[in-house]
Parts: sequence; C-alpha cells; structure tokens
Amino acid sequence: MSATETAIASAEAHSAHNYHPLPVVVASAEGAWMTDVEGRRYLDLLAGYSALNFGHGNRRLIDAAKAQLERVTLTSRAFHHDRFADFCTELAALCGMEMVLPMNTGAEAVETAVKTARKWGYRVKGVPDGMAKIIVASDNFHGRTTTIISFSTDPEARADYGPYTPGFEIVPYGDLTALREAMTENTVAVLIEPIQGEAGVLVPPAGYLPGVRELTRERNVLFIADEIQSGLGRTGKTFALEHEDVVPDMYVLGKALGGGVVPVSAVVSSAEILGVFRPGEHGSTFGGNPLACAVALEVIAMLRTGEYQERAAELGDHLHRELGLLAGGGAVETVRGRGLWAGVDIAPALGTGRQISERLMEERVLVKDTHGSTIRIAPPLVISKEDLDWGLDRLRTVLSV
Repeated sequence: MSATETAIASAEAHSAHNYHPLPVVVASAEGAWMTDVEGRRYLDLLAGYSALNFGHGNRRLIDAAKAQLERVTLTSRAFHHDRFADFCTELAALCGMEMVLPMNTGAEAVETAVKTARKWGYRVKGVPDGMAKIIVASDNFHGRTTTIISFSTDPEARADYGPYTPGFEIVPYGDLTALREAMTENTVAVLIEPIQGEAGVLVPPAGYLPGVRELTRERNVLFIADEIQSGLGRTGKTFALEHEDVVPDMYVLGKALGGGVVPVSAVVSSAEILGVFRPGEHGSTFGGNPLACAVALEVIAMLRTGEYQERAAELGDHLHRELGLLAGGGAVETVRGRGLWAGVDIAPALGTGRQISERLMEERVLVKDTHGSTIRIAPPLVISKEDLDWGLDRLRTVLSV
C-alpha cells in the first residue's frame, strides 16, 4: 500500500468514525497550500472551517507561540499570568466591549454564553428560577455538546443523544415575525449566527439582523452573536454584524482567534452581563492559558491593522463575481456568502457535494461539502489572487465534466 493508503487504513481501524474526511493525508502546509505524505501539493480552500484565516504556518503566529513555549504554557486560573490581562484588554477593545471570559473551543464558548444568559436572566432580568428561555434559529450550528445539539434541527447532529436539554425555542432563520411571536417574559437571549456556516453559508435577508437588535433591545433580551466562523476578518469586516452596523450584547468567538495554532475561544460582553459570575461558578483549566493568550494577542494585533479585512473584502468581491458567472451556466444553482466565504449549490445532475469535493481533490484543490449538494469555499485570507484564480479554474474544469 502507498503511504496514503497505509495512514488512512490505520486511522479507519483505530479512530472513531465521527468524521468522513477526504482521502488525503496532509504532512505539511504553508500559507494557502498543503502537501500530502506523497509530496503532492493541494490548494486549501477550506482553511480549517475558518480557523486558519491567517494561513498555515503564519510566521508571526508561529514566532509568538515559540517565544511563549520557552517561558510558560499553563498556570491554570489558580494564578495570574503575565499575558492574561493584555489578552482580555485587547480582545475587549477589538470588540468594543468591556469584559472577556476565555475558553478553549467554540462549543465551550457557546455553552458559556448559554450559562451567562441564564444567570443574567435570573439575577438581572428577574426571570423565575428554572424558567429562562433562549431563542435559536433553525438550521443552526453552534457545536456538538449535549446541550447544544438539544436545539439543533440537524438529524445527524441530534439523533440518538437524548434526553435533550430543555429551555430553547427554535424559530425559522431570517423570520422576524416568528422571532417576535416566540418571545415571552421569560426569554433571556436570542442566539444566532449572523451567517449560518454549516447550513451552507446562508446570509439572512437585509434588515433581519438590525431587526433582531431592535427587537431584543425592546424586550430586554440579550442578543448573542455566534461569530465563531463569520468573525475575525472572514467576511471583509472584523465581524459579520458590521455589514449592517449592528452591535450585539455578546460576541461568541473561536476558531481564527487561535490562528490555527492552538484552540482559543471567548465570550466578550459588558461588565453588567459578564459581571454576573462569581469565583467558582464557571471555569476551565486551560481557558486563557499563557500560550493561547500569546497567540491570540498576535491575532488581535494583526486584525487591528485592517489589512486582512480589506483583503477578504477585495478578494471576496472577485470570488463572488467569478462564482456568479458559474451560477448562470447550469452547473451551479446558487451562490451565497460574503467576503472570502461562499456556499455553492451544485446542480444535482453533476453529482453530490461530496463527489464534487472528491473530484476537486483529484485536481489538487481541497474544499468540503455540506448538506448534500453544497460545497463551501473559505480560503485563508492570505491567499493570492493568482492562487484563488487557479483554484477557480480547477472548479470550472470539474463542473464542465
């Protein structure tokens, strides 16, 4: 067997089959390119589901990590460390907020947001104990913990994991009337993705997000924005909500915050909201560790220049213009997205999203499918226009077969 076949066979034999990866085995990567164990190079148009916004092996991030590795990597939150205050201060400033509660993974951050909203509801809003409700959108993806899949509408994520956590109301994404009707005196928060990534990069109707902001403010309900995939430059702005001049009560961040080097996530909000916590009520051994803070501080510094947001906006316009031309030719039914992020619905006659992804892999381009006929395109923000065009040419080749 080849090195690729050997590695895949071993993985299949000894790891749980909770993913269905493409049959490529990556050995190294730089920028927007990955090299497999056979020495073949592939253009990465997925960027770790936006965790690699700044590319593979970004020198600034690797240097920041190496420098911190030589000093201290973990103290737990039992002690202060010299990177923590700067991380919280700088991330709060980037978000225009006051306080940060750091965690590790995106799902942990969403769980933290849920706990925060409930505690705020009981201590500040005055909701009767055990009665807090959080409204979410259909087709959401916020993670895969037991509580989070309790308000998923995806059968693959939800089936066979009950009993489910109560306290959530699901309404159609983009429907302000349904959201208004679902609100009661016990509603403490609305949790939504400004752009739904896993659902196929769904952008809500114009005016929906400002409407959510207005409605939540009217009803004394927290607006929680899950910007784990959409935030930190991906859409051409620091946050996707900025496209409609909306500021939530709480950001939930992850993925690109760790630069593809270490897992870093955070809930960012006001002192009034995050101030509901007292010592011992919530925490994480690794949340806010020195290594994570060092890398995230470099990410924040890079975002503060605005160059990555500008690059995502300019290349994103080019990406959507080129994909739009494909949508008129019969091979592509719909293209959605914003910035360097697109969901492409493939005409069923050409194959499933998985089949198209496999054909693109043969052309040395890596994407990933979702929901049957859709492929997602989300290259690192550092990709060159020439490389992006090369990848789009390969897509045209595959869709012309």
